[in-house]
Amino acid sequence: MMRVINICVIGALVLAAADVYKIKFESTRQAQRVAKLRLEIRRERDVVAALRADWAKLDNPARIQDLARRHLALKPVESRQIDPLDNLPERPADLVPVDEADPIGTVIANPEVLDRSATGSVPAAAR
Repeated sequence: MMRVINICVIGALVLAAADVYKIKFESTRQAQRVAKLRLEIRRERDVVAALRADWAKLDNPARIQDLARRHLALKPVESRQIDPLDNLPERPADLVPVDEADPIGTVIANPEVLDRSATGSVPAAAR
């Protein structure tokens, strides 16, 4: 009887050792994966920082002004180019007179007036 108990205890110890080894192996794999992800994150942050530095260089107002001066035929605005508001043309007439009813608003307010026969929908009597 004692021998069977010893064999069962030894078997349990071997199974426990195998389980501990499996857990250790998985945790080592996960630690390596975390380290790899942290390295990738660090690389991506370095790339983002480099892109931001490039953008700051390209977005420099002095650089843009110099490029505009070299490549665009722009001249400073003169005071005679600015016109007072009194010289603006009259506002164009409304395309739809104000006193007419809104056709879309009428359909939305009264959907039963809409003729549905052209769309192939079922007539109101058949519903």
